[in-house]
Amino acid sequence: MPRSSFVPHPQRRPAVVAGASSGIGAATAEALAAAGHPVVLGARRVEKCEEVAAAIRAAGGEAHVHRLDLAEAASVEEFARAAQEAVGPVDIMVMSAGHAAPGTALGTSPKKFAHTVEVNLLGAHRLVAALAPAMAHRHHGDLVFVSSDILRTPRPLMAAYMASKWGLEGFVRALQLELEGTGVRATIVQPGQTLTDMGTDWGPDTTAAVLGEWVRYGAARHSHFLRPPAVAAAVMAAVTTPPGSHFPMIEVQPEAPVAPVAPVAPVAPGTAAPETAAPDTDPPDTDPPDTDPPDITSPGGTP
Repeated sequence: MPRSSFVPHPQRRPAVVAGASSGIGAATAEALAAAGHPVVLGARRVEKCEEVAAAIRAAGGEAHVHRLDLAEAASVEEFARAAQEAVGPVDIMVMSAGHAAPGTALGTSPKKFAHTVEVNLLGAHRLVAALAPAMAHRHHGDLVFVSSDILRTPRPLMAAYMASKWGLEGFVRALQLELEGTGVRATIVQPGQTLTDMGTDWGPDTTAAVLGEWVRYGAARHSHFLRPPAVAAAVMAAVTTPPGSHFPMIEVQPEAPVAPVAPVAPVAPGTAAPETAAPDTDPPDTDPPDTDPPDITSPGGTP
């Protein structure tokens, strides 16, 4: 069989980042710009995007800002048009925008449930429809979708968010099959608990209740949350891997804090080691588990 040829990565790869006003999206935009790629930042909070873009420009990068509301089809189309006018044919698309409102499956209104799906799933499809066909025509491009490990570890009070992320990953899995042979890669980045602005508008009582339930169900096992640059590094790994290879899925988890270890006294040569205490044969502790929420500096995070 003849050897297939892959289009090499150009030195300049115009990129767009949805949800670039803060958190993972802002960190990803900064990482892409630091690698020499022009970046278009999109979000509803335009003023926050401008702050991120100003920092990128101050560091010598190229950044542009345009309003983007993924729940509005016209806004997505206008964003795609403006982005390509500003930086040229888009070669990297990062979908990191997301909406999460706490609520049970039975207690979330259909309107609120639909809005979460509108942003997290339909918004992603709108962005792909606006940008991916041209990538396939050029036989080169990367589509990266920031999902959540909530699919691996279901969390209570996040019914709409979890349903929307299941839909997103199903959509991307289908997209991956359909893009085979086009030179365009689609990657899912699945981060664990991440310290971002998401959830900071829930209110302290709601946040405490949600975190308490996560601990109760074993979804938050320790207090360390990822920082956005750690997730941005996974996005960069996906888009910088050489053509001809592909990361369909990258899972990123926060490492548990290192537990202090009691120092062990050295044993002098010729001296017998101290006797090991007999194992404890008492019955296990039957006290109820501690259900206090993790000790974090901010309630925000990627659920």
